[in-house]
Amino acid sequence: MEGLLQVGAISSTHGVRGEVKVFPTTDDVKRYSKLKEVILGEGSNAPTVHIEGVKYQKNMVIVKFKEYNSLNEVESLKGKNLYVTRDNAVKLKKDEYFVADLIGLEVIDEEKNIKGRLTDVMPTGANDVYVIELEDGKELLLPAIKECIKEVDIENGIMKVNVLDGLL
Repeated sequence: MEGLLQVGAISSTHGVRGEVKVFPTTDDVKRYSKLKEVILGEGSNAPTVHIEGVKYQKNMVIVKFKEYNSLNEVESLKGKNLYVTRDNAVKLKKDEYFVADLIGLEVIDEEKNIKGRLTDVMPTGANDVYVIELEDGKELLLPAIKECIKEVDIENGIMKVNVLDGLL
């Protein structure tokens, strides 16, 4: 489990007062209105910045940080990712997980015949699809539904699955 969770990526500047356009990487885009601070980038020297204002524009979020007040000051922020600590993360419901916690899980089926590693999560309209790289190098696309996902054990790094007929 990682200590930080990505909530967005700065795509460009916006206006001349130090605002930035953020592409949200969170399911709940409106959560930016509740955020008080984010971490700019990764690493031990990554600064924590405070959110002063938020506007929504199409699929983007316009964010104003207290620490930046001009276009010149935010120009260098383009391309940086925004993170929150787990304390500031949204509270999960039962059987909900952060994608960052799922990536890398060892995947086994109930009979332990299929083994692999979860490498990606693809959001679709109805449900997510888990991308599993099998030991033989093939890829399995498994829908994240109760019929397929039997158990997720984040602590031990294991996901037990049932592969429905026709998925292999």
